[in-house]
Amino acid sequence: QVQLIESGGGLVQAGGSLRLSCAASGLSFSTYSMGWFRQAPGQDREFVASISSPNGVSKYYGDSVKGRFTISRDNAKNTVYLQMNSLKPEDTAVYYCNTNLDGSRLRVGKVSGSWGQGTQVTVSS
Repeated sequence: QVQLIESGGGLVQAGGSLRLSCAASGLSFSTYSMGWFRQAPGQDREFVASISSPNGVSKYYGDSVKGRFTISRDNAKNTVYLQMNSLKPEDTAVYYCNTNLDGSRLRVGKVSGSWGQGTQVTVSS
């Protein structure tokens, strides 16, 4: 059973930065592409970023975060990160990570793991 635990969220002023972490267990981490998603109240979950397996040579970002967010992975720690810079109030959401053997499926919201608790990111004006 895949377990994903997100952390690193918090309250930050517009223009600030946060780094989110997602620790994975129950899978051969290095063989899976990983992705970040977010969901604001009353809205659908949306794709934020993905990174390929095993070395993360391919990275993709949602249009709204391109140039501001960076996804990375550390296979030795079974962890994927999301560095968020130049945060905007519209980035406020609960952020989740998930996985898929086929990284391209992450970009259309297809995941193979259960959703964790997520981590709340709140950006003030």
